[in-house]
Amino acid sequence: MKAERKIVISLALALVMAVSMIPASKPAEATYTPPFQTVKIGLFSYKDDGNIDQRNFPSANLEYASGKGEGYELGYYDGNRQFVPIGVQIVGTSKITVIMDRTMRYVSTSNSYVEDKTNIDDKTVGCIHLKLNASYPTYDEAVSSMAANGGDFVRYENGSFYVLRDQYTTQEDAAAAAGGMTDWTVDDGLSYTVTVVKTGTNNILFEYDCGSASSLAIRTFTTNGVAPQTWHRNCRYYGGFSFTRLTGGNITVVNYVDIDDYIKGVVPWEMSASWPREALKAQAITARTFLMTNITKHRAEGFDICNTIHCQAYHGNDRATDNSDAAVTETAGQYLMYDGKLCETYYASSDGGATENVENIWGSNAIPYLRGVIDPYEAELFDSSSSYYWKKEFTPASLGAQIRSKDRSCGDIVKVSITFTELGNVRSITFIDESGKKNTFDKSNCRSAIGSGLSNRYTVNGITPYGTSSSLYVNKGTALDAGLDEVCAIGGNGAVEQLPSGDVYAISGKGTVSKLDVATTGTGTSRTVTTGVNAQGKFVFTGSGHGHNVGMSQWGAYSMAKYHNKTCEDILTFYYTGSQVVSA
Repeated sequence: MKAERKIVISLALALVMAVSMIPASKPAEATYTPPFQTVKIGLFSYKDDGNIDQRNFPSANLEYASGKGEGYELGYYDGNRQFVPIGVQIVGTSKITVIMDRTMRYVSTSNSYVEDKTNIDDKTVGCIHLKLNASYPTYDEAVSSMAANGGDFVRYENGSFYVLRDQYTTQEDAAAAAGGMTDWTVDDGLSYTVTVVKTGTNNILFEYDCGSASSLAIRTFTTNGVAPQTWHRNCRYYGGFSFTRLTGGNITVVNYVDIDDYIKGVVPWEMSASWPREALKAQAITARTFLMTNITKHRAEGFDICNTIHCQAYHGNDRATDNSDAAVTETAGQYLMYDGKLCETYYASSDGGATENVENIWGSNAIPYLRGVIDPYEAELFDSSSSYYWKKEFTPASLGAQIRSKDRSCGDIVKVSITFTELGNVRSITFIDESGKKNTFDKSNCRSAIGSGLSNRYTVNGITPYGTSSSLYVNKGTALDAGLDEVCAIGGNGAVEQLPSGDVYAISGKGTVSKLDVATTGTGTSRTVTTGVNAQGKFVFTGSGHGHNVGMSQWGAYSMAKYHNKTCEDILTFYYTGSQVVSA
């Protein structure tokens, strides 16, 4: 399939091209100040396809990176997202685990703790303890009392420290051990309590319970001037972590991190760190702007945004390089705005040849900077990506089964009707079965109807917004029978030149052929085309690109930077109509 109709400009004598450069009025100076410099990222687990797998966990391991950590400092984050230390440090072990305060058993095969009251062994952490009947204002005083009274560890509760000892898995065992003691009472942790242990053991190092007022926070520290980094679930992070049992069950893990340290993690997960610097800079600005426009997306869960493609891919800074970090540093504090407000900076892998107006994908309201544009830049990549073009074949029966898998009711499909937008993307698609029953998918559902991860830029059995003809027209004249590979143009000197396929070309009066570095928005009208099965009795869907077709194409940004020397601002203003890059 060819992603776009190629346009041929043919002149009999000479072509004179005059481009009138009319300077646009300079937009009013705009600035943006983020409400805070530290952001809260919910660390979900993730599958290979990036979908959300699990939001909270019975246990969470930490390990400071070699050479980038000397110990852990414990405390909590206040309402201004500032770390407040409580005077507790853990040194001498690089591997610690935060667990629910329940009977938890270590499982070596998964390097994690699970709740288990049945299989008790020497690595089981009991949740019932004996508690000394005294409180202390500082951790050091509690530690001194612990040594004098035979305690094992300290718990922080609502501003005070307490000494605890022993571990039991039943109330009966704890009560029997406490019999006759006047200074110790049986204590069973509450629904908010979290326990810190040395990973792989039942050695309790500390406990924390401040109810819903605050959550335990842990951050790695160094004294050598190196920025601390901490491993969590096989990813390496800057910043600190909080651990919250929101509903009294599993632990929600949140990474508290500086805005640009977060962006340094996002950029190489959303783009290859080896890509051209200007493309990476465009990604950095879109990611930073996306962060702030979606900052309340997960507020009910105690953090700003998550680490999966539900928001933006972020799994620490393992993939970061000097090149990707420099792209973030060089755009520090920069955001994309339109008319004094932050833009919704949606982006996707590739648009297949044209992005789309946002109202044709999501919602009903037009947004002035999210207008679809014909994208000539991705044409440079057609031959370099084997997955750029895609094809899906269905029989009437299998297409019916596909539609039923989307919780629709239908029989075998005998006709398909597609409505295209002005830019040639699919706006809606209707499947008609042998009884005449119709099932329509529109906007973003058009691509998910026949698969996942596809774009809205496709056809079925070769039908297009212009019907099934692949003819070429010159100056709105008679259709040419020849294909692109056979079309030639005549220059003013009589030279005949064959035009290369792909993009828009013009021939000058001297007979030289040049590619035009231009792009235009679609100006046609939407059209609806209907087809039955092809000669082989099938419906063949052929398309290009991957993603939702709104906003920036990441591969288009790559091409603009690599092959056309475009700056990050060129890239952003191309994909986000009328936008402006501003600094904080």
